[in-house]
Amino acid sequence: MSRYQRGYIFEAFNAFHVRFYANQIVDGKPVRKQRSHRLCTKDRATGHGTPSAKAVRQLCDEFMLKINQTQHTSQSLQQDILISDFWQQRYLPYNEELLLLTGKPRKKSSTMRGYKQIWAQHLENHFGKRTLQQYEPNHGTQLLQSLTGTQRKSTLKHIRAVGSAIFRLAVVEQRIKVNPWHDVVMPDDAIESEDTEHYTMEEAEDLISALVDHVDAQLVMALSCFLGLGPAEVSGLKWGDVDADWIHIRRNKPSHGKVGPPKTKERAAAVPLIDRVRVPLELWRGKCEATGDEDWVIVDLPNMLNRVIKPHVIGEKECDRCEKTPKASNLRWKGLYAGRRGAITAIIEATGGNYAVAQAVARHKSMTTTLNVYKKQITPQGLMAGMQTFQKSLAGK
Repeated sequence: MSRYQRGYIFEAFNAFHVRFYANQIVDGKPVRKQRSHRLCTKDRATGHGTPSAKAVRQLCDEFMLKINQTQHTSQSLQQDILISDFWQQRYLPYNEELLLLTGKPRKKSSTMRGYKQIWAQHLENHFGKRTLQQYEPNHGTQLLQSLTGTQRKSTLKHIRAVGSAIFRLAVVEQRIKVNPWHDVVMPDDAIESEDTEHYTMEEAEDLISALVDHVDAQLVMALSCFLGLGPAEVSGLKWGDVDADWIHIRRNKPSHGKVGPPKTKERAAAVPLIDRVRVPLELWRGKCEATGDEDWVIVDLPNMLNRVIKPHVIGEKECDRCEKTPKASNLRWKGLYAGRRGAITAIIEATGGNYAVAQAVARHKSMTTTLNVYKKQITPQGLMAGMQTFQKSLAGK
């Protein structure tokens, strides 16, 4: 029988954590391993000021109650378990555990947020009362087949990925021998996802013109449509990231979650400033109240999108700043990420197919991503220019 643990509370990274022991399979044998879990941010105003504070201790006790209830002996680790219990007791804690080496969890909070959404929408009811050892590949195949009428292929792939990830950990812990999701068959008749949309350069110019009374909103669209910055990168810009010729991408500031590094190490790079971005940038610098190196260029992007930009594009909602409903533009709102796709497409076309430049601006690790995901259909003007170049090459032979 495992002994009752109270847990040891300690402070790290301006937060309180609890250290405890958990059973884990190593080389086929159960051993006790030291683990830690983040309890809360250090904040005296909320009663979380010291490790011994009552509110901190209460959080610790609540967490350790779950740990003590789910502790397994070496024998029980080999026993079967409900998939839902494994998800709650093992998979989530394992991936959300804060690693002392990095101060970060094993999986990003944004990733786990998506996993939890798929679990709640598609997997929780499907797994029901099945155990890990009872689950077979045909169960997953039937699930995906049943969803072909309501979900596109990309969603089915996400469901399959989450299901496989859950059972992969079960294999590592030797609760099952093989991952049944390896043999789950994707439906042949799954509907392919619709092509992602993008803004042409003409649409980008019209969008910026529609926002003529709000230079910071114009800057947001310029950063997206001409430099290919993603929404979290635009939101994460500080004035200290901008110099005379470059914008340095150093962090992401997602609409949900904490400020962190860019999505990949390749995305943490600099992109050259061009005049279409430089002009609104300097105009906004002149109007912005706080332009120190540590001040945000755009303080609250989600509110700006919903309360300023969209009303001026769609025309069905009052702009918070204008305090009136703007006249609708002739453009359809496609989302801020459509600007990034449009920028990459336009760069490839304008440079005569120089994919290396587009990859550098997009900051992709692989050029395949640049071409398969971001390069959209060539414009008629680009097609005509290309064929004229081809014609000249033939005439010169």
